[in-house]
Amino acid sequence: MRFLGNIEAKIDVKGRAFLPATFRKVLQAGGGDTGDADHSQRLVLRKDVFQACLVLYPESVWNEQMDLLRARLNRWNRQEQQVFRQFVSEVELVTLDGNGRFLIPKRYLRMAKIDQDIKFVGMGDTIEIWSSRKAEEQQMKPEDFGNALEQLMMAEQE
Repeated sequence: MRFLGNIEAKIDVKGRAFLPATFRKVLQAGGGDTGDADHSQRLVLRKDVFQACLVLYPESVWNEQMDLLRARLNRWNRQEQQVFRQFVSEVELVTLDGNGRFLIPKRYLRMAKIDQDIKFVGMGDTIEIWSSRKAEEQQMKPEDFGNALEQLMMAEQE
């Protein structure tokens, strides 16, 4: 599953957004269809750990992330248990309706400082949802991006 690109959208007064059709197609092709009679698709919504944005995980990707995190943590370490608890409990299971819409709960909108204008950003196996204004603020200057990418790629060759 590879979600790529960015798409501007709006949320309605009830907090619903249309998952962009290009991302819905990737989700369907990647087995995101749960097989329910209504062909609904389940996703996991979580606030990003580092940024003021939301992250949509296809359910299979979320399960892989949970398994990976659990495998790295010691159940007998209090802090590691708290990290796992916080990571897995601060999520919302969302389902696309027949039109490709899903509800973003108000508390998530507040956490990500989202009003009405949003931007969906494909991040490979996940989709970020940003306030359009915040997304623009997070963009690197082209020369900074080029320099950072060059350093990353050169470090790998060494």
